[in-house]
Amino acid sequence: MSRTAPTAPPPSVGLSGQGKNLALATWAFAITFWAWNIIGPLAVRYTEQMGLSSSQKALLVATPVLVGAVGRIPVGALTDRYGGRTMFPILTLVTVPFVLLVALAGNLESFPLMLLFGFFLGIAGTTFAVGVPFVNAWYQADRRGFATGVFGAGMGGTALSSALTPRMVTWFGYTMTHIIIALMLVATAALCWTAMRNSPAWKPNTDPVVPKLKAALKLPVTWQMSLLYAVAFGGFVAFSTYLPTLLKDVYSFDLTAAGTRTAGFAIAAVLARPIGGTLSDRIGPRAVVAISMAGTAVLAAVLAFEPPLELPAGAAFVSIAFFLGLGTGGVFAWVARLAPPERVGSVTGLVGAAGGLGGYFPPLVLGATYGKVFDHYGFGLMLLCLVAVAALIFALVGVKEARRTEAVA
Repeated sequence: MSRTAPTAPPPSVGLSGQGKNLALATWAFAITFWAWNIIGPLAVRYTEQMGLSSSQKALLVATPVLVGAVGRIPVGALTDRYGGRTMFPILTLVTVPFVLLVALAGNLESFPLMLLFGFFLGIAGTTFAVGVPFVNAWYQADRRGFATGVFGAGMGGTALSSALTPRMVTWFGYTMTHIIIALMLVATAALCWTAMRNSPAWKPNTDPVVPKLKAALKLPVTWQMSLLYAVAFGGFVAFSTYLPTLLKDVYSFDLTAAGTRTAGFAIAAVLARPIGGTLSDRIGPRAVVAISMAGTAVLAAVLAFEPPLELPAGAAFVSIAFFLGLGTGGVFAWVARLAPPERVGSVTGLVGAAGGLGGYFPPLVLGATYGKVFDHYGFGLMLLCLVAVAALIFALVGVKEARRTEAVA
């Protein structure tokens, strides 16, 4: 396969600015992920106000995930062309009106409007496809696992949302909470525009978007990492958005208590992600992803039996979050290792979309089966166990690294 000239950073790249730009990207990712997840922590409130069924509640929570997933495909390709310094502020600002419109729909107690505005709120979830190629260009190959892992910790925005959004509604009121989040988005966009810079090693890829995506789809790494990320990140997203509902249904927690525990779940995954990236630099991403899938499978089986509170259930939820977080860090360390540098944005968009889609369907399955087919969530959790086992086998024997030297050139 023909290649462009190597685009890896020279040794001097990163000595001035890499830490600042990594921090800015992580912050922007966290704030947009907070906005992306503002519906989930309040789903119990919406259910009571609008009289939603379990299926409607699941659809409401999952809808922003869908756009956040599919939207990563064009956003990743556009990032290859325009760079993170342009894409971060644009996407952050575009999110602002939909945060406010979600508040309007909630005040009107309109389920159709909530679905419509929640759909467009999913734009906030596309910033992941901006950040990975952005930080990847700032770091040399042997540090990209660390860099993408640290950036990925920005998914802790879901923890901020789970812990703080219900409390902010209590402190400031429902509408004011959404206004505050919108103002944080505006401030973040301004910060990125004024302080963020693209790496000196980054070069715009001006190929047309559609052929560029087709080229990325022809790479084996795209399909291999998409499958694994759909399990690792999809599992995290599904738990983060639906866990408040599950905790209320199974353990009778109120909105604030469920949000606090969901935040703990998200924090465990957030802390694990950079660990997964750093370990991948040392022992290889295959081993990290395999450990992640094995731990996820075991703990999903444990949770299927609804262990009692507080220690058995709490420890199991935190542990499965940690293993899923390891996997997300490991998968994108693998992407950085295998993807051609000029295709990182496109591959990231496609893989990120697969991860988001992996988080879209589980809440729908849980909502459709709970109280109708089953009186518990064990069926969905056992499905997760089986999927994790399949992903474990695939990680061990299905991913070839023949192109590794090309990817790290």
